[in-house]
Amino acid sequence: MIRTLILLLALAPAGAAHSQDVVLKPLGEVRLRYESVDQDALADDAEALTLRVRAGIEARTGNWSVLVEGQGNLAIVDDYFDGLHGTATRPLIADPDNIALARAQVRYASPAFAVTAGRQRLAFDDERFVGSVGFRQNGQSFDAVRVEVTPLKGVKADIAYAWSVRTIWGIDSVGARQQAVSGDNLFGNVGVATPAGKLSAFAYLVDQDEAVMQGFRMSSQSYGARLDGSKPLGKTKISWQLSYARQSDWHRNPNSYGADYYLADVAVDFGGPRVGAGYEVLGADDGVALTSFQTPLATGFKYQGWADKFLTTPPDGVRDLYASAGWGWKAIGPLEVVILQAAYHDYRSDRASRSYGDEIDLLASAKLGKVTASARYAHYEADSFATDTDKYWLQLDWTL
Repeated sequence: MIRTLILLLALAPAGAAHSQDVVLKPLGEVRLRYESVDQDALADDAEALTLRVRAGIEARTGNWSVLVEGQGNLAIVDDYFDGLHGTATRPLIADPDNIALARAQVRYASPAFAVTAGRQRLAFDDERFVGSVGFRQNGQSFDAVRVEVTPLKGVKADIAYAWSVRTIWGIDSVGARQQAVSGDNLFGNVGVATPAGKLSAFAYLVDQDEAVMQGFRMSSQSYGARLDGSKPLGKTKISWQLSYARQSDWHRNPNSYGADYYLADVAVDFGGPRVGAGYEVLGADDGVALTSFQTPLATGFKYQGWADKFLTTPPDGVRDLYASAGWGWKAIGPLEVVILQAAYHDYRSDRASRSYGDEIDLLASAKLGKVTASARYAHYEADSFATDTDKYWLQLDWTL
């Protein structure tokens, strides 16, 4: 922490921290979630009722801020395998009991320049490569320094160096499920506003520099570009995403490989009804394990369905052809931001185009005051990969 504070002070403009009033902002979140999993080939189902609490404080003065936040997760009902305790005869629900310092950061921010040092959450673009894993109760944070520069209107450079990844596994971590994974991780993104949307070039260098992490085989370098845009047409809004990346081995990874990533996604919002479709490919090289396109620091729950069958990309890669439909309301009676949504995924291998299986995901959510309630369901029907799985969630979120 001392070295990050020294770097932060060196980067910040001189004289920026002159005496000003200090504004304190309390931080607080509570999440109660029930999750149930029925998975073929396992003797027992899994049931988890977990309670996550986050609390902290942020102090601001001028362009400076200091933030400290702690969190804890408690399993009230623990009839599940959390990856660390219990028996693997039950399905995995990756929310172990935990207590942790989630964030401890110092930040300087002006309109053209910002630097954040310390333990923090990182989310680059759509979190496909680097994210906070917000759905899991313990989440993911980084011991890092992040610099954001906006030299011109519509142009932004966002660069981070992280020497430790604080994982979702927490204080009882064991084996490959580490509490923290060290390494020299470098993340960079330069974006430019264009008439077609935000055009970004990115580089994500992931260094899982511990032998227990698949013998260093999750270390990789990914370089690519992304276009993210939208356009209103009367009451209708069309949004699109296009992305390409090339990944290869990096640092101490003993594998030698190259794999491609593609994403094409389009969505139409009719001012209530919403439809969308997309095609995402995490490519393969020669079919050897961990030589396909990997994203170990991503917020994986956002991609390739909620059944979590592809958090580690199979040796032959994965192609995900998907479509979604739903309806959103700003308010229904006392309820706000009411959402109904359904999605369908068809999964195939990148090599040989074998059918892996398909999945249906359903969501209903609504907000009442500071509380958001949601219900989810995921059904994965296996063909040649994994096993049939049903997952159910009921969740309440309260934010201060």
